[in-house]
Amino acid sequence: MGFTADHVPYQAGRTVVVTGANSGIGLETTRELARNGATVVMACRDDRRGVAAARTIRGQIPVADVRVETCDLASLESIRAFADRLADESIDVLINNAGTMAIPRRETEDGFETQFGVNHLGHFALTGSLLANLRRAGENDRNARVVTVSSGLHERGEIDFSDVHGEREYDRWGAYAQSKLANVLFAYELERRLRTGDADVLSTAVHPGYADTQLQFRGIEGRGTWLRTAVRRLSNAVFAQSASMGALPTLYAATAPDVEGGGYYGPGGLLNMRGPPQRQASSDRSYDRETARRLWDLSSELTGVEYDLPEPKQSSA
Repeated sequence: MGFTADHVPYQAGRTVVVTGANSGIGLETTRELARNGATVVMACRDDRRGVAAARTIRGQIPVADVRVETCDLASLESIRAFADRLADESIDVLINNAGTMAIPRRETEDGFETQFGVNHLGHFALTGSLLANLRRAGENDRNARVVTVSSGLHERGEIDFSDVHGEREYDRWGAYAQSKLANVLFAYELERRLRTGDADVLSTAVHPGYADTQLQFRGIEGRGTWLRTAVRRLSNAVFAQSASMGALPTLYAATAPDVEGGGYYGPGGLLNMRGPPQRQASSDRSYDRETARRLWDLSSELTGVEYDLPEPKQSSA
């Protein structure tokens, strides 16, 4: 049968931060972690939706230890404020889940193309800002982890360093694929730097397969919206797995004892779109260390976030 939500180990005493925790895979991840005793910080852009989601979880799980904190990944100021509020806490797991998909070109308040800015740069800045919290937990032998949620569409992605924000030419799906490739490159480069720095934290990437969530409908705008929405709903009903199934790779990477740093986990069923999670290979581009290093340096320059980690050794895995 493979890994299911029933296999999540008891999480009492562990604190988990989940971005985008108010809907879709983030909500399902939060619910199952809370069900198994974790303290979950729901990092949400919209407080009202976050509070409503937390209320729903408490209605289903009266003992759930969840709290909502504002964190807008489209704002470096919001990310800094969020990290400052959590400065004294140990964080056992950071789940970089929030994202936006295939939207018309927009910019964050810091001037980044929104998909690259939210999906990658926001999580790069957040992870760096919470690294001390994670290391604190890791030093206490609590198996600290960073789980970054990508997509199977990262395989179509390429990092265009000459136009990373799509200012000269923009394709909504190309920008999404670029941001999802950036997620995997980041997860692997973070793992290499953590290992080089002898940090007691591991980093993994995951993808949910084809899951039925509201994320897919955010990019359906403009002419023919009603028809495209109807087609997408039909496609989801026929082919997609539920959001709860889509959350399993994230839950596995966040909790399973046999998870390995630098791994990539996703559904092991039909075309890697559905089914229980397993370790998989990501795209060839995702393993390019020079691209990962360039992306890391660019991300640090754009966000102003420096990691207290050494560059990886050439021979490090």
